[in-house]
Amino acid sequence: MSDAVIGPMEERYRLSKAFRNASDQTQVTATHYHIAIANGLGWGFDGMDGVIFALATPLLIKEFGVTLPQWRSGLQIAIFIGIAGIFFWPWLADRIGRRSLLAINIALFSLMMPIVAVTTTFTAFIAARSVVTFALNGEWALGSLLVAETWPARLRGRVIGINRGTWCFGAAAAGAIATWVFTRYGWRVAFVIPALVALIAIYVRAKCPESPYWVRTQDRKRRVKEARETGGFISQEDQEWLNKSQKIPLRQLFMPDMWRNTATATFVACCSTIIYGTVGGWMPLYLAKERGWAASEYGMFYIWWGLVGFLGLLTSGLISDRFGRRPAFYVMLVEGAVFLTLWVYAETDTELWIYGLLWSIGFLGFWGPSTILTAEIYPTRIRGVGNGVTWATAWLVGFVLWPFVTVWLTERTGSFAASFLIVPVAMLFMGAGIWLFTPDHAGKDLDSIAV
Repeated sequence: MSDAVIGPMEERYRLSKAFRNASDQTQVTATHYHIAIANGLGWGFDGMDGVIFALATPLLIKEFGVTLPQWRSGLQIAIFIGIAGIFFWPWLADRIGRRSLLAINIALFSLMMPIVAVTTTFTAFIAARSVVTFALNGEWALGSLLVAETWPARLRGRVIGINRGTWCFGAAAAGAIATWVFTRYGWRVAFVIPALVALIAIYVRAKCPESPYWVRTQDRKRRVKEARETGGFISQEDQEWLNKSQKIPLRQLFMPDMWRNTATATFVACCSTIIYGTVGGWMPLYLAKERGWAASEYGMFYIWWGLVGFLGLLTSGLISDRFGRRPAFYVMLVEGAVFLTLWVYAETDTELWIYGLLWSIGFLGFWGPSTILTAEIYPTRIRGVGNGVTWATAWLVGFVLWPFVTVWLTERTGSFAASFLIVPVAMLFMGAGIWLFTPDHAGKDLDSIAV
């Protein structure tokens, strides 16, 4: 970290061995693993919740007696409220820190899940689901910030990629729940299981320290302001930094030295949500209605789809650190585009299984460099706000607006196939944009990327 001055806040935090460990960028300690495990568990339960919800879609539509457009509209309301969470939690993290807020967020999400399970009307279901989404969308954002700001730069890509990959294990667990719980006990029991996430909040508070980057940023603000108020010496670098940090955070994102980073991160995030939102949320319905698969069958498919998809995130993380972020994007996007196209045209269940498992590698794998890039491209003073704006915009585009296109194409053609075939095109378009506009920050310290 570039600022060598140890301020009063950092002095207090350095009394903690965990904080001292997290401040060490030369080695990996037990504290680093605790932070990664906490974030990985968060991503895992994010995957479990999202996929359980997707897998329950056919059952929920039937139980609440709603049409596909009504279901889409209700889902979009929950997602829209969740978008506020994507912005709110990282924004607040820039003001009060990462660690404690992460624990509060996890507790809120987990306590709301049983309430979703006991709703009896579609309106109540969407209302409760909205609160869960509001909290859940902050969980992974806060965890990713903490990992990016504590792990050594040379390992940042693979750790964030592996952490993102635990989403796949959550998705696989959701598949197991759909296979054995849906069919025997119903969807309500399945929605209670993620409430166990509350235990992670205790783990975070006990084992994870505050981000050293965030602490040093607070000390730097205080030091420079005090020097200005007392007439002390302020270097030109500190003065320029203070001038930036005093502006409204949203405005900082679009200043001359930042707007390209903001545009690049938002482009990558929007492509990511459009690609996933087109297939990920509708695949269970497609397999149930158009392929005639029972809940137990597509639940089993999701188990292996998630487990195989982890290989993509693991591989993309390794490529990101060894060869750079761009090559990781290219490999995953091309692989996913090819096998997803073959999957759409599959004629037998065997082909659906083979191509489906293969396209999960690239389809999920590109999320590794995607989340790496957005976590590292902003300076610490606005890293939370930057991630919040980037992913809130992406959620709005990919999960609120884009489903109108998906449903319109499905109703017009009578099949999800036309919508699904947009995805390979979008993946290639994303690859072209990355080639033209995206910087590569492999192995760089966060303060050398953006100040």
